Amino acid sequence: MPEKIVNRNDVSIEKNTKAQIRLPIFLALGISAGIWIGATFAEPKTDRNDLKSAIYKLQEIITYINRDYVDSVDTNELVEYGIEKMLGKLDPHSSYIPAEDAALAKSQLEGEFDGIGIEFGILRDTIYVVSPLTGGPSEKIGLLPGDQIIKVDGETVAGTGITNRDVFDLLRGPKGSQVAVDIKRKNESDLLEYKIIRDKIPQYSVNASYMIDGETGYIKITRFAANTHEEFRLALQKLKAEGMNRLILDLQGNPGGYMGAAINIADEILKDNAVIVSQEGKLQRYNQKARAVRPGSFEEGSVVVLVNEGSASASEIVAGALQDNDRGLIVGRRSFGKGLVQMPIDLSDGAELRLTIARYYTPSGRSIQKPYGEDDEDYAMDYYNRLEHGEFFSADSIDFNDSLKYETVKGRTVYGGGGIMPDYFVPLDTSMTSSYVNRLFSSESWREFILDYLDTNKRKFENMAFDEFYHNFEISDAMLNSLVKTGEKYDVEFNEKDFNKSKVYLKTLLKAHMARNIYDDNAFYKVINDINEIYQQAVKLLDNADNLAFFDE
Repeated sequence: MPEKIVNRNDVSIEKNTKAQIRLPIFLALGISAGIWIGATFAEPKTDRNDLKSAIYKLQEIITYINRDYVDSVDTNELVEYGIEKMLGKLDPHSSYIPAEDAALAKSQLEGEFDGIGIEFGILRDTIYVVSPLTGGPSEKIGLLPGDQIIKVDGETVAGTGITNRDVFDLLRGPKGSQVAVDIKRKNESDLLEYKIIRDKIPQYSVNASYMIDGETGYIKITRFAANTHEEFRLALQKLKAEGMNRLILDLQGNPGGYMGAAINIADEILKDNAVIVSQEGKLQRYNQKARAVRPGSFEEGSVVVLVNEGSASASEIVAGALQDNDRGLIVGRRSFGKGLVQMPIDLSDGAELRLTIARYYTPSGRSIQKPYGEDDEDYAMDYYNRLEHGEFFSADSIDFNDSLKYETVKGRTVYGGGGIMPDYFVPLDTSMTSSYVNRLFSSESWREFILDYLDTNKRKFENMAFDEFYHNFEISDAMLNSLVKTGEKYDVEFNEKDFNKSKVYLKTLLKAHMARNIYDDNAFYKVINDINEIYQQAVKLLDNADNLAFFDE
């Protein structure tokens, strides 16, 4: 069968790929959503009679309930419930967005909005944080992926039948307004209370781009949105003008996004008609293959890609394409493992069905989708399962199936079956973290301390260039003692053992957040990368990126 090449200017194909970003933004929506009307869309002829029979049966039941049931019922509510249960029998990423929520869901990507800045989902009747949006108020105060929101403004919202619309109504609000959330966090016995000041949520996705040294550039992409490719291209141009001939592309924690953005970014780095990604579905029209078809901005020079357990979907397309073509060295930990493609289908009442229509494959033929079954909670808790299994600390804890063994262009062995396994594994470093630091950063104490300190010392930083700040400014012990006292005002009890363990880590966190307040996101990442073990290892491995076929751990 001749391959179908992806045309990135084809409206129908662009529509297919847009769903790739939408699911990661609302990861858990696919766990509890569906729509039976969509079953009439291009069904195979052999199933036509069974399909008509099934639809007729549903219509019969709804008609009898509406006409004869002893109590009055909301038929639309029954249908919505049935839709959710129906898609729950499919994969974790097929989802249904009711009409009243669809516009709000799309605004997370397409335009500015005022809110607290989180990607969220609802699982077991509880709101949980998929990811805080970079630069938003939730990230700034320390919300973490996996946090469960139990109370909002003192009112319990867990176990109350909360909906996506309810979450928007509770957490969105005018810029400058405040909302209090009580968070349940893994390994914390008590709820953590955050007071969040709502703000304009930034929609940019290339959050940092700077030169590490005279020849090495660094680009941080936090998601793949409609404008990500253009942001990336401009960042490449800027860094090349500054002398870049080696690139570190940081996709850590990037939940994914538009497939088209991922393809275009890979095309900037790959050349010679290299395969980027393919997708295969039940219907032939969903079978597509994307190749590098135009001159890219960085087709020469070393590339190192950083991934971890939070790198998903479109991030895995880029990482898999560069790995399989031996064009980039992948450093970090095994990625999330999301290899299903969703197509957005607008329904007549304004709702939207995001239906999984294909699986995507890396150039070597690997499916990156991790296994899933009927236990949606187990799928959603994969992060914690990996942590408890020891995968974050040792590559040897990961079992690969020999039947899923593939080869790169130059003959290196890679594996399918769930996520992108890096060429060089970097274990998670927990030696400096502690419960005490987590509690300091889950309270308002660190923010109050930084704001007070910068207000008192504003003249000190007025004319201080970032290089001077980075090399010469230090968080002193006196400043830490002041932070400890501020923490006590917020009922964060001092823990000397944790404090001493995390002193260096705490100083770097404070300095990084202070740098963001004074300068920008570039400044934040320049400081925080000093304690980013994956980044640090990547810098050491740049010389290996030119000779991937002979790379030896």
